[in-house]
Amino acid sequence: MSTSPITPVQRRLVLLAAILGWMFDGLEMGIFPLIARPALQQMQGGTPDEVFVGHWMGIITALFLLGAAMGGVVFGWLGDRIGRVRALCASILIYSLFTGLVYFVRTPTQLGVLRFIAALGMGGEWSLGVALVMEVCTGTSRPLLAGVIGAAGNAGFLLSALVGLSASVTTTSWRWVALVGAAPAFLTLFILMWVPESPSWKLATAHAPANPLREIFSKALWKRTAVATMLCGIALIVTWGLVQSLPSWADKLTEGKVHSAKAWTQFWSALGAMAGCMFGAWLGKICGRRLAYFLLCVVSLAACLAFFNFENHYGNSFLAYTFLVGGLTAAFYGLIPLYLPELFPTRVRATAQGLAYNAGRILAAAGALEWGTLMGYFNGDYARAGEVISLVYLLGMAVVWLAPETKGQQLPE
Repeated sequence: MSTSPITPVQRRLVLLAAILGWMFDGLEMGIFPLIARPALQQMQGGTPDEVFVGHWMGIITALFLLGAAMGGVVFGWLGDRIGRVRALCASILIYSLFTGLVYFVRTPTQLGVLRFIAALGMGGEWSLGVALVMEVCTGTSRPLLAGVIGAAGNAGFLLSALVGLSASVTTTSWRWVALVGAAPAFLTLFILMWVPESPSWKLATAHAPANPLREIFSKALWKRTAVATMLCGIALIVTWGLVQSLPSWADKLTEGKVHSAKAWTQFWSALGAMAGCMFGAWLGKICGRRLAYFLLCVVSLAACLAFFNFENHYGNSFLAYTFLVGGLTAAFYGLIPLYLPELFPTRVRATAQGLAYNAGRILAAAGALEWGTLMGYFNGDYARAGEVISLVYLLGMAVVWLAPETKGQQLPE
């Protein structure tokens, strides 16, 4: 099998394809918080019942996270077996087409099913893109690449906010916003034509195909797999059980009368997240991976508790807190792409990352379901539910010390 050197132009094409893939991934994820409340209200008959909305948001978010977890494993395995590029194209095609099909749903159950299928592709795209970039762009600083990875996804989230600002997302217009999600399908043509395969993967599988699922649970790697899953899961629980609900909270605080409130909340959350991802990667470079994770847990918990205790109306202060919380809670997504590739060898890297990051989403799915339960328990009070969810950072402060420190080490081959 050929392992010809990658040219500088090809490296740039790989990075461009991955950035676009992550950006559209963020766009797809950002669409749902915009359309969720008006869509569910329309399906209920137009009544603004927060318990109904919170219940179904919890279920649909949990289905999305379970789908992403399965997709991360399936497409990660495919990436280790047939190559990063072909598996990446398949994952992008699935998440774009099935997000676009949300335009046609009529019930919450149908919405949940399509979100589950779209999530299969989204879960695979993240792990495949990280593996491909880290293996091909070897001449670039890994912390810088990790920050770009996280920022690109949140740039897509920001793009979805701009979509929401360009047109009011209401019970009568939300379907057109969902249709935007089909656009990334065209990215697969560019990837198939121009993006080269990882030479590291070719070399690692030149003599025999990898057997990644068996190896990541072997005696040598199972502890790393388990701890990595926990670290990802803790960050994801807050993102999906809390931050994703901020636009709906803003919508409730304005009693649905300020249609731009959801989009502005998402805009400032995404803008903060882009800065936070670069900060998280920089902190990992300076402090080491474990101490950086610990410090991010501390400051994220403090910011969330302050937000939910001191804000009770929508306005400039609310949006400032949204920027801060969005940035700190997303900083983990600059640190995680730096850390995970350093824990696993090339022949199993895509599978291991897909499992760790996306099985972490199973933990996050439990958080999303708990969100629905908490919303019922607190009678639709977003602040009290969010305050409880944020306490998961206490667990992160302890679990991180079970992980190895990899600062200054080369990627394992």
